[in-house]
Amino acid sequence: MITLLTGTKGSGKTKKLIDMINEAYRNSDGHVICVEKKESLRYEIKPSVRLVSTDAYGISGFDAFYGLLAGICAGDHDITDILVDATLRIGSRDYGELADFLKKVNALSKEADTKFTFTVSTETENIPESVLEFCELI
Repeated sequence: MITLLTGTKGSGKTKKLIDMINEAYRNSDGHVICVEKKESLRYEIKPSVRLVSTDAYGISGFDAFYGLLAGICAGDHDITDILVDATLRIGSRDYGELADFLKKVNALSKEADTKFTFTVSTETENIPESVLEFCELI
């Protein structure tokens, strides 16, 4: 399952994501992962939540981003939730590429039995309609 938190910059997406990360941690019987561009959430989330900075690994673009997520899932079969901040800054602002990326993540989510949540800094109407078939918008 994929959840998208959409809205413009400053609309509270990251704050909501932090609450969702901490809630996932409380309810998880496995591991919770937070992926972000830089390590700015370190003191906002529970210390047991694994924090991954894409900048630390030189990740940019949706292909590399997908590879990182797939590698995380392949390396730990106990992951229940992966929550991501700044999706478009990591991938790109190309909504067609975003749609292709989310289709691949949807398949990964099913294969790994992992829930994914992404913040996307844009208005909901900019999200490609094809994505709405398998993503929940918040």
